[in-house]
Amino acid sequence: MSNVPKKRSLPWAIVSVCVAVFAAILIAGVTVRQVYIRNLKPVNASQRTVTITVPRGATLHDITLLLQKQNLIRSSWAFEWYVRSKEVRDNLQAGTYELRPSQSVQEIVDVLTQGRIAKDLFTILPAQRLSQIRDRLVSSGYTATEVDAALQPDQYKGHPALVDKPAGASLEGYLYPESFEKTADTKPTAIIKASLDEMAKKLTPDVRSAITSQGLPVYQGIILASIVEKEVSKPEDRAIVAQVFYKRLRTGMVLGSDVTVLYGSLVAKGTNDLTYDSPYNTHLHAGLPPGPISNVSQVSLNAVGHPASTDYLYFVSGDDGVTYFSNTLNEHNAAVAAHCKKLCSQ
Repeated sequence: MSNVPKKRSLPWAIVSVCVAVFAAILIAGVTVRQVYIRNLKPVNASQRTVTITVPRGATLHDITLLLQKQNLIRSSWAFEWYVRSKEVRDNLQAGTYELRPSQSVQEIVDVLTQGRIAKDLFTILPAQRLSQIRDRLVSSGYTATEVDAALQPDQYKGHPALVDKPAGASLEGYLYPESFEKTADTKPTAIIKASLDEMAKKLTPDVRSAITSQGLPVYQGIILASIVEKEVSKPEDRAIVAQVFYKRLRTGMVLGSDVTVLYGSLVAKGTNDLTYDSPYNTHLHAGLPPGPISNVSQVSLNAVGHPASTDYLYFVSGDDGVTYFSNTLNEHNAAVAAHCKKLCSQ
C-alpha cells in the first residue's frame, strides 16, 4: 500500500467558485446594462405634449421626480445614472419645457441642458381697448395685481413711444398690436415694453411730421387714428375716413362717431349705450375726444398722416361690408337706407 499522500482538490473548488461568481457578476452586469439601456428608451410612442416647469435651484433628484410623476421617463435611477455618466448635471436649466413620452432620456436631457424652453405667443390684437388687453394678460396666467402695475405709464418713463403722451394719460392707444414671445419667466412689463417698442418704430419722424402737417399734435393724431381704426376694417378705406373726419373738424361739425360714444359708455358703465353723454360722445361734443379709444395700426397712423384727397363729408358701413361715402346728407341718408338695414338699426 502506497504511503504517498493524495493531492487536495480544495484549490480547484475555489477556482470553480470564483469562476462561477465571476460569471454571475458578468451576467448580472450584462443584465443590468440591458435593463439600463432599455430604461433610456421612450416611455411610449405618444406624441402628446406634457408641459413641465423646472424651478430655479431644483436638484437632479427633484427634476427626476418631476419627470417620473409626468410619466416621461421609465426609470428614475436610469435617468440619474445617465445624467451623471454624461457629467451634465450642472447643465440642467430651469424653465418651462414641452416634452413628450415618445422622447428618449437622451432627447429629454438634451432639451433640459440646452435650455430649449417652451415659448408661447401673447398677441395684442388691433383695435383693442386697454381694458381688453388687460383682460387677456390676466387670462394668460398673470395676476390682476401685477398686470395693473405693468400698465402704469410711470413704469416706462422716457420711452420714445410716450414722448407725446400728456401727463396723467394712460397707455390707451399706445400698445401696438403684435405677437410677442412669452415664457414662464416673462413678466407682463416685458410684454408691455415690447409693444411700446413696436409703437416707437411705427411713430417714425416722417409719421410724426405727417400728422403735425395736418394741424394736429401727435397725441391727437393717435386719438384720430384710433377712431379710424375702429370705424372701418378695410385698409383702403381708412385714408378716406380720415379725410371725412378732418373735413368735419375743420368746418366745425361734430365728428358724429358711434365708436367714440360706445367707448365712453363702456368705460363708464360697461354697456353699449349710444345715448350716453360722456366726453367721448362726439355726437354731442365738438372736436376730438380726450384720448384714444383703442390701439392703432401702421395703416391708421399713415391714414391720419396722409388722408385721401377726396372731399366726402359722410360715410356708412353697409351690411355687405362695403363703406359708402357721400358728399351731402341726402346722399348719405339714401346710402343708409339702401345698404345699412341691419347694422344701422342695432
